[in-house]
Amino acid sequence: MKIGVLSREPDSYSTRRLVEIGQARGHVVEVINPLECYINIAENQPSVHIENRILNDLDAIIPRIGASITFYGTAVLRQFEMAGVYCVNESLAISRARDKLRAHQLFSRRDIGMPVTGFAHSTGHTRELIDLVGGPPLVIKLLEGTQGRGVILAETHKAAESVIEAFRNLKAFFLVQEFIKEAGGADIRCFVVGNKVVAAMMRQAQKGDFRSNLHRGGSFQTVRISAEERKTALAAARVMGLRVAGVDLVRSNRGPLVLEVNSSPGLQGIETATGKEVAATIFQFIEKNVKPNQGRERGRG
Repeated sequence: MKIGVLSREPDSYSTRRLVEIGQARGHVVEVINPLECYINIAENQPSVHIENRILNDLDAIIPRIGASITFYGTAVLRQFEMAGVYCVNESLAISRARDKLRAHQLFSRRDIGMPVTGFAHSTGHTRELIDLVGGPPLVIKLLEGTQGRGVILAETHKAAESVIEAFRNLKAFFLVQEFIKEAGGADIRCFVVGNKVVAAMMRQAQKGDFRSNLHRGGSFQTVRISAEERKTALAAARVMGLRVAGVDLVRSNRGPLVLEVNSSPGLQGIETATGKEVAATIFQFIEKNVKPNQGRERGRG
């Protein structure tokens, strides 16, 4: 099959692994920079172009769209969908997962465990917002933060009020969230492909930090997840509409709680920690669900 990896980072571990594994399995794999694509929105002939080529002949797309280009990246991906190309994660699912507020509202609606989360606009409700999530210590998250950026632990009322005021002065949207102390700075990344958790690792924050992101110096190791954790991870990916996802959980006194669902989960940490070829499971999923030159029904925008 002809498969495109929609990514601006051809030299990243994840992109290189997808190309390597895909080619080893007999596919033609091309890395496509979404920012270099342009689209033709024509009646009955939707198409995606790059360097004077039309990319509609691709059988499938594996999107790895960075958070900073979500709007344009999902627009390009949506055009592939309209042209009948199978997209492993669709544009609507990616947009849904990137909106932390919407994601938590959906978790709440489907009774998926998550930390108590608050959101408000008025400066007159700061004290009530802090009390709503159980008071300090609490976590304040920018809605558009990634890889631990824009996530702050406020250990006192004064600190929380100062951070909230600063974010509001910047006209930034943010969530205030319960701090799960018993997690001890650790979370679990569950890698979901289709209807399975194909790998899982525990990430531990470095000393003096509470963010376990590997980009922030966190360590990782393999972990055996419980049936409840597996069920929660699959439910979180499903409610986002994602076929491939990294679901981040913490272990709490009331069971597993979802922190975030990542639509472009990295492969390096999970493959190193578990020794599993996670990239291969993505291609196995594509091979099971797509036939070469099959295409998809148009008009799903």
